[in-house]
Amino acid sequence: MAAEGSTKAVVTALVANLGIAVSKFVAAAVTGSASMLAEGVHSVADSTNQALLLVGGRRARRAPSALHPFGYARERYVYAFIVAIILFTLGGLYALYEGYHKISDPHELTAPLIAVAVLVIAIALESYAMYTAVKEANKVRGNRGWVSFVRHARAPELPVILLEDAGALLGLIFALCGVGVSVLTGNAIFDGIATLCIGVLLVAIAVVLAVETKSLLIGEAALPEQVAAIHTELVSTPGVDRVIHLRTLHLGPEELLVVAKIAVGTAEPGADVAATIDDAEARIRLALPTATTIYLEPDIDRQPTRTDAHLTP
Repeated sequence: MAAEGSTKAVVTALVANLGIAVSKFVAAAVTGSASMLAEGVHSVADSTNQALLLVGGRRARRAPSALHPFGYARERYVYAFIVAIILFTLGGLYALYEGYHKISDPHELTAPLIAVAVLVIAIALESYAMYTAVKEANKVRGNRGWVSFVRHARAPELPVILLEDAGALLGLIFALCGVGVSVLTGNAIFDGIATLCIGVLLVAIAVVLAVETKSLLIGEAALPEQVAAIHTELVSTPGVDRVIHLRTLHLGPEELLVVAKIAVGTAEPGADVAATIDDAEARIRLALPTATTIYLEPDIDRQPTRTDAHLTP
């Protein structure tokens, strides 16, 4: 369900941005607005990014192979990282360059009403795309705030789309303000200032995306509440004395690796230990369906008085 919601949000944003990009470039050609041109490039970057997210989602569904026995789910993280790079270079740096050029050599805008009309329509379309992304994110974020959701989400698509849509809306507002103030004052330098603001905004969003996606690429553990749930299921399994240590790692957004060493009684025969492990695995999968790969190692508890000090993500 989470993957379906992410795909819906990505497709909605892609369709909206393709239409917006065309209208922005036409308006930029007619008016000579640097902020409008920067916004057009921004929409192209966003459209490219959304297409990459769809490609990454499709490639991630490939079956495991001998070279990649845990599958290809992390390709979603790779493509999300590429998105951050494109947003930084194609969107942010280009806007900074165009803004500097406009401030250095300002020239009067022509037919500014066309730019205003296009920006208002673009704001409406981006608002709808943002509404769709927020609606889908609300289904999976639970009680977490938006900052916490973006920082701790293990599926990259929704955080990427949320940040891109938020950046697009703010960028459109900057562009609208730049065009409006330039017309009112007769000084086109404000259009260049707005373009610089768009560039700084896009670079900041790209850096946030890169940092968060890099962490996912390196490998993140399950959320603390998920680790606690796994631990609870292990210690509640008959035959398990305690959890000696516990490790988790996301193989992909919806695929979690669980590795644990569990203490069992010294007098239990092998068949009973095997049954205990099977029972524990079944309990974990029931409590956390994303725990697709589980390795449990039974061991003799040589320090029965010690607490579960080695419980870690």
